[in-house]
Amino acid sequence: MRTNSNPTNKTIPTVRAGKSWDTLVPKPRKNRYRWLILVALIAVYAWALAGIPFTGFKETAAQITKAIISGIFSPDWDYVYLPDGEDLLRGLLDTLAISIGGTFLSTLICIPFAFWSATNMSRSGAISGSGKLLLSIIRTFPEIVMAILFIKAVGPGSFAGVLALGLHSVGMLGKLFADEIENIDRGPLEALTAAGANRLQLLWFAVIPQVLPGFLSYTLYRFEINVRSATILGVIGAGGIGTPLIFALSTRNWDRVGIILLGIIVMITAIDAISGLIRKRLV
Repeated sequence: MRTNSNPTNKTIPTVRAGKSWDTLVPKPRKNRYRWLILVALIAVYAWALAGIPFTGFKETAAQITKAIISGIFSPDWDYVYLPDGEDLLRGLLDTLAISIGGTFLSTLICIPFAFWSATNMSRSGAISGSGKLLLSIIRTFPEIVMAILFIKAVGPGSFAGVLALGLHSVGMLGKLFADEIENIDRGPLEALTAAGANRLQLLWFAVIPQVLPGFLSYTLYRFEINVRSATILGVIGAGGIGTPLIFALSTRNWDRVGIILLGIIVMITAIDAISGLIRKRLV
């Protein structure tokens, strides 16, 4: 008895003599407007570059460039640790503390906003839409703008940096958390609902176990970004390693600039490596 080797009963195309697979597989269509798009992009870039004023290089440009390169490649190692004053290690630890505080603050605040913005957790689109709108408004303001506002309110220092990073990260983390909530599997929710579970039990046993790994992964990713942002916020007086960096730049102390940049590179590289390993285990 002859059996059917194609259980799906689908017709398998065969290659006839003189034909190849290229004739059977349809080729993707070419965009007829690709040259027009390319010309438009070139025109936009040309218009943008034409508006940049350029009056030439200064006479001391070569001398300053040589001094910067020389200072960066011959850093001031004595600044790494100073027993009686601010040094590189204290500045890096301050930056790390600002990043941790801002990330922790934003994570706690954005969780309610994430559930508010998730469409599958709201009874109407207007409720979730208002949450998404509020998160978009928060994301509109950069960290530097928020840091300037908080410096005027609470004074310069690390506390202003923590508040600026925490508030700005609420908008970014809230959006990512809301997307994670919207992508959960509805099966456990329906099973617990059929068993008579209340809303708190649904949240605790069906929602949180699914979203927790994603929440932790996004929090670690945001922490990496906040470390870089905390470095920049110190330039305007919000604490961290950016404050001695701007002082060294203003006094043209290139040896100190070099050791500070080297310390920032080492810290960020180490944090990225550790955070990447943790996120691989979570996801």
